[in-house]
Amino acid sequence: MARKHFTIPSVSALALLVAGGFGPGMAKDVTWEDILNDHETTEDVLMYGMGNNAQRYSKLNQINTETVKHLRPAWAFSFGDEKQRGQETQAIVHDGTIYITGSYSRMWALDAKTGERKWKFEARLPDDIRPCCDVINRGAAIYGDKVFFGTLDASIYALNKETGKVEWREKFGDHKIGYTLTGAPTIIKDKESDRVMLIHGSSGDEFGVVGQLYARDPNSGEEIWMLPLVEGHMGRLNGEDSRTTGDASAPSWPNNEDGSKVEAWHHGGGAPWQSAAFDVATNTIVIGAGNPAPWNTWERSQGENFWDYDSLFTSGQAYVNPTTGELVGFYQHTPNDAWDFSGNNEIILFDYTDKDGKTHRAGAHADRNGFFYVTDVNKLAERGTELNKPTALLNAFPFVDDISWATHIDLETGRPVEVEGQRPPLPEEGETKGATIQVTPPFLGGKNWNPMAYSQDTGLFYVPANNWTEDYWTENVTYQAGAAYLGQGFRIKRLFDDHIGTLRAFNPATGEKVWEHREEFPLWAGTLATGGNLVFTGTSDGFVKAFNAETGEELWKFQTGSGIVSSPITWEQEGKQYLGIASGYGGAVPLWGGDMAQLTTQVSQGGSFWVFEIPNELLASAE
Repeated sequence: MARKHFTIPSVSALALLVAGGFGPGMAKDVTWEDILNDHETTEDVLMYGMGNNAQRYSKLNQINTETVKHLRPAWAFSFGDEKQRGQETQAIVHDGTIYITGSYSRMWALDAKTGERKWKFEARLPDDIRPCCDVINRGAAIYGDKVFFGTLDASIYALNKETGKVEWREKFGDHKIGYTLTGAPTIIKDKESDRVMLIHGSSGDEFGVVGQLYARDPNSGEEIWMLPLVEGHMGRLNGEDSRTTGDASAPSWPNNEDGSKVEAWHHGGGAPWQSAAFDVATNTIVIGAGNPAPWNTWERSQGENFWDYDSLFTSGQAYVNPTTGELVGFYQHTPNDAWDFSGNNEIILFDYTDKDGKTHRAGAHADRNGFFYVTDVNKLAERGTELNKPTALLNAFPFVDDISWATHIDLETGRPVEVEGQRPPLPEEGETKGATIQVTPPFLGGKNWNPMAYSQDTGLFYVPANNWTEDYWTENVTYQAGAAYLGQGFRIKRLFDDHIGTLRAFNPATGEKVWEHREEFPLWAGTLATGGNLVFTGTSDGFVKAFNAETGEELWKFQTGSGIVSSPITWEQEGKQYLGIASGYGGAVPLWGGDMAQLTTQVSQGGSFWVFEIPNELLASAE
């Protein structure tokens, strides 16, 4: 039976608060202090990434290497109807309620103990939405009495967290030309203004839109600022033009003979479509920037002078002042990206001790290009310095096999050392397709959006990676509003016969691969590390799995009936630890994956949320 909601007159409400606080069925508002402490508290999950640092670590240890074998389903909730695919979400939990988003821009509030539905919201999407990589939604944010999530028609909603009623909706872009929103928004608090802000980005690089990062008032939805992530484009502050991002002349993008910017600059990509971390110490938003548009590197260069035109500020990590929306630092993983390596994978904030024993405040990033980066957060967040900061790099090493496009990342310059011939050539005169080359990793990446986790106990990162390759070729391209703007063709293929997915544990100081676990199918789910010396993830053939965080030994698995492409969470309620994860195959692999798409046709679609527990009697016997 669904929870009922009542409107209480203001006098009665005041009397209720004076008499004893919150009555039955009235949940507490979420405060900034709650969000700030999310990585420390265990009874809730208030942020995408399970804290401002995005570490995806919980100190809960009731479920551990000894007890995990007793883990059982507590309940499962079906998302229902025919919209059963592409469940890439991460749930949030507050005051006994789970808030979970689903494909086609839907959200549910569920009782955390029973799975009973409290409310459902479904956005009314137009028929002409243009999602690049399936109809997915990755999660929500929560603050005050509201939950927030983005939709495929380039809107962001605020819903009353008790009723699901729409409190406000803001449309930030034209979905007909490719703007959309799939990533979870983030709540931050600006130290300078003492103002809580809702931070979200945009998606749509593959349709040739300019990526934009937004700050909003969470109570009203009013835009505070907008930052474009293509050099030379104009931002906004308080409804007025503010400043261009970087140099107004955009020297990292070429000019036509008449001095005007090339067409690619006008549609330059750089979309911040993932979720932000927030560095409280420096008061800085940290977020990845997407690939430049089009993919065709020749459209963003003059001749073969690729290294003169980095296509800033794309395919890298951006550091933003929340007071003004000003870009203050940038590290580019792939200058003049020719392979759609993007840069949106999460940046995890952690204390990094280098090989010399010196400790740095650092960001960790496993890029689609196959390299793992450790960057200096203090340097990147420093105000008043050069924006592009390649020397902020502390360490870099490969985390997948047989990378072909670059030999390594130069630790002195911070730039990749490219392999000649890995940028696909132009078509010959009279041809529509250029010569095919083989590139590893493919554009879907050594790791894509699916977030890794960091264990505070082991000091290791747990990376859901893939070993695969692609045939890659150049095609002629002209911008057309609402059409794909790529200029490249591709087919993804196997790299090895025995596996594609590989869950790997890495030491960030040495680059040592401590252990790995291989999967036949691609890994497209996030990871979770816990104080129980466990790592959790899901597989494309439907299993939730638990591994020993130190050794990689597989300790437990459960079949959910559909492929898992979501991120697991854990929380504590009434003294018991729970594990939650969504099931429902979809995302980019079955749409774009070439031979990999054919491999995974056997996976059933689905849409459900699973919660696991150790039954009381088994928990008692384990103790």
